[in-house]
Amino acid sequence: MELELLLYKEGITLSYLCNPLKAGLLSLSNRLVMPPMATSKATPDGKVSPALLEYYNDKSAGGYISLIIIEHSYITQLGQASAQQLSVADDATIEGLRQLASLIHKNGSKTMMEISHAGSMATEDIIKSIPVGPSCVVNPRNGIIPRELTIDEIKDVVINFRDAALRVKAAGFDGVEIHSAHGYLLNQFISPLTNQRTDEYGGSLLNRIRLHLEVIQEVRTAVGPDFPILLRLGVSDFIEGGTTVKDSQTAAVLFAEAGIDALDVSGGFSGYIVPGLTGQGYFASLSQAIKEVVSIPVILTGGITEPDAAERLLAEHKADLIGVGRAILADSNWAKRATELMIKN
Repeated sequence: MELELLLYKEGITLSYLCNPLKAGLLSLSNRLVMPPMATSKATPDGKVSPALLEYYNDKSAGGYISLIIIEHSYITQLGQASAQQLSVADDATIEGLRQLASLIHKNGSKTMMEISHAGSMATEDIIKSIPVGPSCVVNPRNGIIPRELTIDEIKDVVINFRDAALRVKAAGFDGVEIHSAHGYLLNQFISPLTNQRTDEYGGSLLNRIRLHLEVIQEVRTAVGPDFPILLRLGVSDFIEGGTTVKDSQTAAVLFAEAGIDALDVSGGFSGYIVPGLTGQGYFASLSQAIKEVVSIPVILTGGITEPDAAERLLAEHKADLIGVGRAILADSNWAKRATELMIKN
């Protein structure tokens, strides 16, 4: 690894971005990932629309992106975050999702879906009831005070994640990503800011990730041993008293042991943009910290807009895969140009 980095610093690149990845259940043609980004292009009831198909057809054209992770999709109406958010909450969504997966596969990319419960990131006008959360305390990202989930309702959340993952598999996707970042429900459970429970789901870190581990176990049992499961982890809330990097390092080891195949690193209650963090790959310190404690692949996103920056971050072993979001959102040809540039060099 030191030799690779030395060669890179001397201007001799090995085309890290174009290098295939084979790790456990993951087999990808290169190191470029399009991370989940909300589009609000679903139908009002959360189904795949022509506009959504057109969007993903445009982004996946040519197969230059090895893995496209579909935007966060709600697992139950109680966990819907916004209007026209994509749904994976019932079997009626499967046929449209199958069309979406098939389209991306025909274009040459692999694809997974991110499944999510908004918890107190939901609003009453969207879900038509009081939002829920681990504790009846304010969500620091949006100011909402939720109703505290009962133990029985927590068990329902586990089943909701399981059923959503089964629908993702039935629709022909290559894997599923569980959302535990950006202040959504699983992030709310791991964070001391919003989890003040005194039962087995609160208090110690192990208790605060109990729901995560139950979800992972239930999903893995349901989808079987050969279906990749990723987890998007809000490694730090960047708020005093919130989730710390050390917390997430401990949690990451347990998630990997429980059956997670890759960790997708982002912010917690900070969201995906943190004031004061700038530059290409501004979450690199987080992804590096997670890589130090796990052997499964780690995905890094955060302000990466230049292929050279992606190459450097891979060469420095800050991550195993690079998520490029806003640049691809703004320019569907970004991946094509980046790939051609790396091959030429």
